[in-house]
Amino acid sequence: MESRIRILLLTLVFSLSGCASIHHLFGRHEEQPAASDAQSAQTEQQEADSTPPRVIEPQVERRQIKVPKIHSSNVEFGAYIGTLNIEDFGAHQVYGLQAAYHITEDFFFQGEYGRSKGGRTSFETLNGNVQLLTESERRYTYYDLSVGYNFLPGEVFLGRNFAMTSAFYILAGVGSTDFGGDKKFTVNFGGGYRVLPADWIAVHVAVEDRVYNSDLLGVSKLASNLEAHIGATVFF
Repeated sequence: MESRIRILLLTLVFSLSGCASIHHLFGRHEEQPAASDAQSAQTEQQEADSTPPRVIEPQVERRQIKVPKIHSSNVEFGAYIGTLNIEDFGAHQVYGLQAAYHITEDFFFQGEYGRSKGGRTSFETLNGNVQLLTESERRYTYYDLSVGYNFLPGEVFLGRNFAMTSAFYILAGVGSTDFGGDKKFTVNFGGGYRVLPADWIAVHVAVEDRVYNSDLLGVSKLASNLEAHIGATVFF
């Protein structure tokens, strides 16, 4: 009886060990396809990474744009003509020379030299032959040095295909005025508008006031002499 029980137990043990071996064997065979799929996916990912992306180029027509430039020397020289209202002596033609040096795109130094001639005062006109000043003393000459600032840069368009660079500017400075046989310390201030038809030439329209202390009519006062002129300058 005992021998039969032993035989039965041994049979069960061998049966269980055999099932485990078979399960292990088939399990390993089942894992191989999964590993093969992972390797295939990795290969496809590497191929996708190595393929360069397609570049989509937009069909845009490029325009040729020419931007006006001021010459690198930044030196500007020219002449102007206009009208100067000499206080108590009427408005008369004025002409002169101007030169500028552009420190930066915004700031510049400007020097001016101008000449005009004073007329007759109302007192001289009403009293016939009375002459307060001689002909040489009526010559009005001035020079000054100013600091300018460019602001509101922009463009002026002539038609659809032509544009000119432009800017408003303000300036202020000091100088000297020779009039009535005397030289007077003068303060000047004003503003203007500059347009560049080309990269080497500019057209200016400016208004300035020149103020100095005057006692030509027997009373000391601040004389205001308003000037408006138009001119052209070239860049070097």
